[in-house]
Amino acid sequence: MPTSPGIFNTNNFSTDLVVKDFASMIQRYMPNGNAPLFAMTASGKEETATNTAHGYFAKSMVFPEIELTADITDTATVISVASTDNIINGMLFQFEATGENILVNQVLSGTSLSVTRGIGGGAAAIVVATDPKKAYQVGNAQEEGSLRPNALAITPVQITNLTQIFRNTYAITGTADAVAVIAGDSTAAENQRDAAAFHATDIETSLIWGKKGTGTKNGQPFRTMDGIINIVSNPAYYPAAYPTPNVFNASSGGTDATTMENYLDTTLNQQTDPTRPNERVIFTGGTGIRVFNDIAKLNGTYQLVEGMTTFGLQFNVFKTARGTFRLIEHPLFNTNTYRSKMALVMDTATFNIAYLKGRKTQDRKFNQAGATVAQDNGIDATGGTLTTECTALIKNPPANAVIYNLTRGLKNA
Repeated sequence: MPTSPGIFNTNNFSTDLVVKDFASMIQRYMPNGNAPLFAMTASGKEETATNTAHGYFAKSMVFPEIELTADITDTATVISVASTDNIINGMLFQFEATGENILVNQVLSGTSLSVTRGIGGGAAAIVVATDPKKAYQVGNAQEEGSLRPNALAITPVQITNLTQIFRNTYAITGTADAVAVIAGDSTAAENQRDAAAFHATDIETSLIWGKKGTGTKNGQPFRTMDGIINIVSNPAYYPAAYPTPNVFNASSGGTDATTMENYLDTTLNQQTDPTRPNERVIFTGGTGIRVFNDIAKLNGTYQLVEGMTTFGLQFNVFKTARGTFRLIEHPLFNTNTYRSKMALVMDTATFNIAYLKGRKTQDRKFNQAGATVAQDNGIDATGGTLTTECTALIKNPPANAVIYNLTRGLKNA
């Protein structure tokens, strides 16, 4: 090991020697514990909430489309549509039913457009209500010397969440602290570590299953935050292209590969991190893991590894035609049979925590040497209290999904 002469100073510290924040400690010492999501935030950019009501904006790319509300003839140049939202002059659209391209000349009203038919060659065609009656944008085209077109902007959706106060205390009597133990850490250290695990678990459960609310408790303001599931389940946070949120209830009879792929595909229609556009993480319970495992076994080709002494394949990665999904068995999903059968599909780039300014996890000790708070001389015990005030952030809800009632995997028919 290299040595250096002189007094040991901060230049001798490695990044693993300095004191880390609470999330980093959970990530380092309890990576497979009850709070993998909370631990994950240690690797992200820290965000700060400046008020107990923390608002942020989520933006989803707009892909304009036309939906006819009445049949059109092959000569019609004024067409009736469900909505002209996000449509401006000069846009090109292609009818799904006929392949015909049309040019928008003027937005006449909220439900009417003036168009030029048969752009780029090919005859205009009749489109009736029984045909696919949608047309999708295929760019825009402007003439030489054209006037500046109208502006089109992505309207952000505001998401507001509330900060929630988490507190867990550890304490041990002076007598218990003085008694020697045969092995392991001191009783006080073990008690403190247990409190840390409880604190991280309480934050984790709220990050997933929390529901936003406010009121009073003991005459003081009281707040709870929306967790990931509640945010992902809110239709107000989705663009018009999503008719319903990405929340699915699997059939009690089982789930085949095609159905599962349809569930997972919904999360890939949005890209948050261009470096990992088609990669998601799936947190699930023991039953969910077996369902993914069975789907893969029943719909794929496998080879036993040489030297294998037990039968069974554990899939850490589940691949579909469009993306890669990393499976993580979350301990909290195994606390009951209901949660064991659910799966949380996450674009981790969309997820983070915002701490209220100055309220990142604090450890306030009492009756301990070097404690930064006043000594509590009224109790024959030592301990401390962990306090965190934070809220959950999901910056792009449509890139995530929730699946309930996974019972067993099926082979495609």
